[in-house]
Amino acid sequence: MIFAVILAGGTGSRMGSTDMPKQFLEIKGKPILNHTIEKFLPNPRFEKIIVLSPKAWIGHTKELVRKHTGKNNKIAVIEGGATRNDTIMNAINYIDREYGLDDDTVIVTHDSVRPFVTHRIIDENIKTALSCGACDTVIPATGMYQGQTPQSFKAKLLRDSYNSLTDDEKEILTDAAKILVMKGIKVKLVQGETFNIKITYPYDLKIARSLLDEETE
Repeated sequence: MIFAVILAGGTGSRMGSTDMPKQFLEIKGKPILNHTIEKFLPNPRFEKIIVLSPKAWIGHTKELVRKHTGKNNKIAVIEGGATRNDTIMNAINYIDREYGLDDDTVIVTHDSVRPFVTHRIIDENIKTALSCGACDTVIPATGMYQGQTPQSFKAKLLRDSYNSLTDDEKEILTDAAKILVMKGIKVKLVQGETFNIKITYPYDLKIARSLLDEETE
């Protein structure tokens, strides 16, 4: 089975003077989170789209999902964790409880504030994770690569690798792909897009509005 895991657990402190997490800010009359969810809904390969929210915002998140997608049994809203990787582990544990994990269960993890991910990127993440076990979405940068999301994994492989790390190793993690890199497991690369931006700062909102204008033209 394949699951989308939308990481909406952050509080968005870098967005500045706002009284809500950045994923709930509206662009073109709709929260960023909902724009992102809509990129995953059309894909029939997803068993469930799991949205992980800060505990205090779970009710608000559920209401936004209901308002903008109607009654949709394909979407589940659950509590995120203290860190990004804790949040992903919450999603995996939810899948294990509700569906059971096998060696081919795949999760496609994605930032809730990257609403411009393409269907091509999502499809390639699924294909690569199924065949190789793990992949990261990147674009070329000077000398190296610049990471984006999705990052996709065989869920059992990721959880087992994470649980085998020491506390000190967990402290230096920057993202989920590094879990596997630290265990010597190869992470394949999927070509991203320059416009697959993460909305982090106020200026990013201006760029996002322009990109949405282009999408609707």
